[in-house]
Amino acid sequence: MLDTNAYTAFKRGHEEVLSILQHADTIGMSSIVLGELTSGFLVGSKYKRNMDELNQFLDSPHVHIFSIDEETVAFYAKIYATLRQKGKPVPTNDLWIAAATLQQGCKLCTFDNHFQSIDNLIVATTLTQFLL
Repeated sequence: MLDTNAYTAFKRGHEEVLSILQHADTIGMSSIVLGELTSGFLVGSKYKRNMDELNQFLDSPHVHIFSIDEETVAFYAKIYATLRQKGKPVPTNDLWIAAATLQQGCKLCTFDNHFQSIDNLIVATTLTQFLL
């Protein structure tokens, strides 16, 4: 599962993210990440180019968009409650991304350290971590 910053790193040619994507059978993206990317593109100066590149990426048969459903909500609620008890807040969108990742049984490719606070979430930023 790609976080927003991992997709951005991929587009900038980040070698580890490229390696992870090349080895992944399935590349997941939460609808939340899709929303973050699209809104970021909308306020930027290269909207059409960025959207064209994103749509080309999404057209790959290896890429799947995971939408929020009732099961995702249950994962979200559990993550939220656990982090609140720990006193470790995480931005709301990232809670949804983590919930979708856990729901799908994926590893999350991200560069945000606060994801480390989420129980049972496996974060991979290198190919070695991805393959474990």
